[in-house]
Amino acid sequence: MLHSLAGGSLLMPGMVSTLLADDNPMAPRQPNFPAKAKRVIFLSMTGGVSQVDSFDPKPKLTADHGHQLPNKKYLVGSPFEWKPRGQCGTEISELFPNVATCADDLCVIRSMKNDDNDHFGATLGIHTGSVMFSRPSIGSWVSYGLGTVNQNLPSFVVLAPELPYAGGQVFGADFLPGAHQGTRIVPGAEPIPNMTRRSESTGMQRGELDLLAEFNRRHLAGRPSDPSLAARMKSLETAFGMQQEAPEVFDLSKESDATHKLYGLERGSTQGFAWQCMIARRLAERGVRFVELIDSGSDLNKNWDAHFDIQTHVGLARNVDRPIAGLLKDLKSRGMMDDTLVIWATEFGRTPFHEKPDGKGREHHSKVFCAWLAGAGVKPGITWGESDEYGIEVAKDQMHFHDFHATILNLLGIDHTKLTYRYAGRDFRLTDVAGNVVKGVLA
Repeated sequence: MLHSLAGGSLLMPGMVSTLLADDNPMAPRQPNFPAKAKRVIFLSMTGGVSQVDSFDPKPKLTADHGHQLPNKKYLVGSPFEWKPRGQCGTEISELFPNVATCADDLCVIRSMKNDDNDHFGATLGIHTGSVMFSRPSIGSWVSYGLGTVNQNLPSFVVLAPELPYAGGQVFGADFLPGAHQGTRIVPGAEPIPNMTRRSESTGMQRGELDLLAEFNRRHLAGRPSDPSLAARMKSLETAFGMQQEAPEVFDLSKESDATHKLYGLERGSTQGFAWQCMIARRLAERGVRFVELIDSGSDLNKNWDAHFDIQTHVGLARNVDRPIAGLLKDLKSRGMMDDTLVIWATEFGRTPFHEKPDGKGREHHSKVFCAWLAGAGVKPGITWGESDEYGIEVAKDQMHFHDFHATILNLLGIDHTKLTYRYAGRDFRLTDVAGNVVKGVLA
């Protein structure tokens, strides 16, 4: 109708331009209700961390090591030492001695449930709420629901040295506007390519982009149903802003020696999980809405997929333990834990049994595993849910990943049943048609 009226000169061209122009998809938006958390840092451990060797102690499993179950599998006790930690007394294994010093800040969930026992589907489930189909990731949903307060940086950033199972789908926007997909940053000397502007001055580059934007708007006006085109246009604006601000974000030279030591990061280094954690804090304090850290890729010899020997968890835990504790303590010292939600999760756990009586490893286990939350709005120093005496099934207060997602969105002030997007004739949401906010973990 607008095009028809414009063709008949019944509307001024400027009015047509205004009516056809899309709103800024990244503009900050108010939550459904007052939020405890303003931003999220999501620590994703690839491969499946063993719950019975990390955050869910099972003394009977250790006592009955080697016993055969009715399913003909043999129980495998944990080889790691467990201790009550902090004033709360939450038991955490020796795999995470530094994270254990933050026990009083953690809400450890011992009753997580996934719907898929394969890496690909389970990774999709914990990230997108669907184990079978590509869907928008939780970071994209948060970006879509809340926008971002810093237009010079992406609202959703992923720090990942390698791609996890399911690849870029874990941080993809799928049917949401493309501007909400995660921007992947690879640790190294040049985390983001082409950060140095080629124009002689900022003003000249701004003028070039303004001219380009005008032509792009005219081009888009004739193709209003092309969301990918709109996303590409927005990406040009974001890229310009990143050239102004991102170099400073990744410059750690002004961070103190004490801060480097806290994270376990050697000065000048641009590699490792410690670098990821420090950059995550810097991104969060500059207004990035959702930051995800992925520790490793899909190579089972380099991630938590301990089929052959659970001792491989030792090196993997050492890689992330001190940086994670450093991040929690750094956020707390800066007052950022009051409005930052920190999530630690993996796609599933490991079996407390093995098909061989002398088996040293553990297989995939989606029936029950662990995750933890810390920070804004989370009840600190508690455990939620229980597994049975061997860590095979949920015994109390199951938290399915739909419940997990609903609770995270609630902490951000979002009603998970109202965060929807119309696609292919139906209203989709992160939690599909399920999910309940677990009020027991809320402060």
